[in-house]
Amino acid sequence: MGRIWLAISSFFSILFRGSLPDDTLVTLRLARRAATKPPAATAAAPRPSDGALQILSILQRDSRLIDFIMEDIAAYSDDQVGAAVRSLHDQARESLGRYIKLQPVIDGVEGTFTKPAVSDPAAVKFIGNVPAGTPSGGLLRHKGWRAGKVELPALNPKQDAAIIAPAEIEIE
Repeated sequence: MGRIWLAISSFFSILFRGSLPDDTLVTLRLARRAATKPPAATAAAPRPSDGALQILSILQRDSRLIDFIMEDIAAYSDDQVGAAVRSLHDQARESLGRYIKLQPVIDGVEGTFTKPAVSDPAAVKFIGNVPAGTPSGGLLRHKGWRAGKVELPALNPKQDAAIIAPAEIEIE
């Protein structure tokens, strides 16, 4: 008689409430299905190369640097190349300055005797007739550059960082 009552009460419970009561589920040794959510799409973790590609993309967008470098300029005169480089230089410099604060590694006068404050081989490279051991100083030939501050715009996780500049198709 218990099974008939269980069947009738289950029927009406499903008919009017749309589900079985918890005590009926326990009696029938059933478990409620957990509400399943589709797994949240996780954004791909940024790769170390993404920042470098982003800088190339910015320089291409603002000054067409990649177009200039990839073009064969052998057929152009020095005057034509110089004219193209002048505007490219100004645009690339402005673009770099907008996102990266560059500072000299050694803030000194090139061509003068300089004693480096640091002995980090990544920051100071000795050139010429270098003696064994670490030299105390020498003529400053290049100040070097370090990034004092980098403020790149956030990467769009849906965009492929390897695309430096999209192809352009004009519709006429």
